[in-house]
Amino acid sequence: MGQTPHRSAHAGTGGPSVPSSDGWSAGASARVADIPGTPRPPEHGLGGGDALPRAKAFGAEKAFRGLTMAAGTAVLVIIAAIAVFLISKAVPALRANTENFWTYEGWSPNQTEPKFGIGTLAFGTVLSSALALLMAVPVALGIALYLSHYAPRRLGTALGFVIDLLAAVPSVVFGLWGRDIFVEPVRDFSVWLNTYFGWIPIFGGDGPFGRSILLGALVLAIMVLPIITSLSREVFLQTPTANEEAALALGATRWEMIRTAVLPYGRPGVIAAVMLGLGRALGETIALAMTLGITFGISFNLIQSGGNTIAANIANAFGEANDTGRGALIASGLVLFAITLIVNITARAIIYRRREFTESAA
Repeated sequence: MGQTPHRSAHAGTGGPSVPSSDGWSAGASARVADIPGTPRPPEHGLGGGDALPRAKAFGAEKAFRGLTMAAGTAVLVIIAAIAVFLISKAVPALRANTENFWTYEGWSPNQTEPKFGIGTLAFGTVLSSALALLMAVPVALGIALYLSHYAPRRLGTALGFVIDLLAAVPSVVFGLWGRDIFVEPVRDFSVWLNTYFGWIPIFGGDGPFGRSILLGALVLAIMVLPIITSLSREVFLQTPTANEEAALALGATRWEMIRTAVLPYGRPGVIAAVMLGLGRALGETIALAMTLGITFGISFNLIQSGGNTIAANIANAFGEANDTGRGALIASGLVLFAITLIVNITARAIIYRRREFTESAA
């Protein structure tokens, strides 16, 4: 009686506040907004404070896209500039050449009548690189599989670190080692091959043996082995764990799991690693200049002293070459440039086709 009814906490606000979708009630919004220094709640329909950060992110994305496009374009421009330089320097020597550049097996560009050809050098380059890959790839894949799926984690990490260090050894060190130390075992091995398998043309001949395509290919194989091993190991480690566990759950042995889950998944990466090793072998200069017999002539004999490559010939002959001789060497470098470009384009095509097959199978 005579008492004033107790006012609700919501009096004057039009009834109880209803929380909005963002967690702010209408009444709470009004009261909090009156407190000095308190940020206002976001306004619906205007995007709040997101507009400026999103605009900044979009601008940064456009800048990054332009930067990457400029970098890719610069690479193509540099490659085109190298090709133009090689062609411009090689054309005068090719015009002065009195023999067929593609089939002539000699190299005498410093004479009054220049005579030189790329046949012997291109053959030696491809033969030594192919033989090096033939010896290095199986060993590299075996080491990579052991380090990634068989060796204990600590041992695999330590051995992987050692293999990565081998890839950093300068090529001149491999060349000196092959010329002064490794040549004797290779000579003895070549004599043994000639004695028991001399009826095979690639192991025939009457000597001398030692500084041959076989020695150069062995040194190349040791040089490209760390590159192929390191990249293949990283590729094998990227195999999804679910794929490996699924194969093991179906009763597969470890080798069957590797054959069905690891190798198919890592095949594009292995191809890329092999092609990278091939590119290193094709362009190797100093090691082959120290281990080959430096002769001109196309021969499939692997153990008899001789052999030559484009890069090794450039290193050996550039210091004594005249203007025509330098142009001839640059012309041979242009051929090596084209071979390397063809190898890389072929590798990219193989990887792309394999990726499409993998995606369709998945």
